[in-house]
Amino acid sequence: MNQQALARCIEAHICDTTGRVLSRHTGYNANLTCAVLEACTSACKACGDECKRCQVYAESCRRCAQACRELLDALG
Repeated sequence: MNQQALARCIEAHICDTTGRVLSRHTGYNANLTCAVLEACTSACKACGDECKRCQVYAESCRRCAQACRELLDALG
């Protein structure tokens, strides 16, 4: 994978932000939580699709997207 493709595929910032929003102990906001989870799901799905040449990274992106979808489903 070339450096430009990797730069487009860096969704770690979104995943990190999602983790921070979910782990806050104060100020829970259901709308914000769902919006962040939806953004993370979309970004990780796109990343998994983009990173087909790096199977380990693509699978990591897919697992993150799945976890976000499951949490969204659980939140209703």
